[in-house]
Amino acid sequence: MIEIGRGTLSKMSARLDGPVVQYGFRLGDSEVPVNPLIGKTLRLEYLGAIHCIHCGRKTKTSFSQGYCYPCMSKLAQCDVCIMSPEKCHYDAGTCREPGWGEQFCMTDHVVYLANSSGIKVGITRATQLPTRWLDQGASQALPIMRVATRQQSGLVEDLFRSQVADRTNWRALLKGDAESVDLPAVREQLFSTCADGLVELQARFGLQAIQPVHDVDPIEIRYPVQEYPGKIVSFNLDKNPVAEGTLLGIKGQYLIFDTGVINIRKYTAYQLAVHQ
Repeated sequence: MIEIGRGTLSKMSARLDGPVVQYGFRLGDSEVPVNPLIGKTLRLEYLGAIHCIHCGRKTKTSFSQGYCYPCMSKLAQCDVCIMSPEKCHYDAGTCREPGWGEQFCMTDHVVYLANSSGIKVGITRATQLPTRWLDQGASQALPIMRVATRQQSGLVEDLFRSQVADRTNWRALLKGDAESVDLPAVREQLFSTCADGLVELQARFGLQAIQPVHDVDPIEIRYPVQEYPGKIVSFNLDKNPVAEGTLLGIKGQYLIFDTGVINIRKYTAYQLAVHQ
């Protein structure tokens, strides 16, 4: 086999080309297109080293998808409020990195509906669309609210997830595309059911801080998959350093082989060689 790239792995780049997602391996400073590899034999080899994506320190274990333990313990981007934005403690003066928080959290966020393994509600920075949807493997997506801060988006999400899920079933994601859903109708139902809670949040933070979005159409997304697996088997590079087989497709951050599936994002910061 021929080596086509090696280096520190990052999550795959993903962009829409029409309705179809185009992917690229990111290995250090280089990028290798992945879509042309579908239908061919591909070998991923973990080279036995992990280097923190923040400080570059060699670490035996990757924490929070790519960090060493000291960085995971001190960086704001690894704090509990990243996974649970409603727990933001910036106003309490205890943010790990106030400057980072001002840049990434005190900025416009979007609350959205996505259909990947079924309907879910999610949040992201406004600048991260549609990348966030591509990373999740959503086949449909729709922004439904624009809010002023990450904490406020988390509070809105917390309100909506009393009615819809906030997680993706990755096994269902890899068994095929979810059945099409009328997302605008789901949006209106959520607005109606959660009206009192939304009014309370607007009263707390200001009417302009939490605004519904009505003038955007749902986006339809297609993934380059030739065939979905009948049985889901996952590669684990920590137990076996090689993942190899015929590449059948790509969805979200998953590579689908005829021999198993692998979540590329899980192995951020791993030193990897790719062979064709």
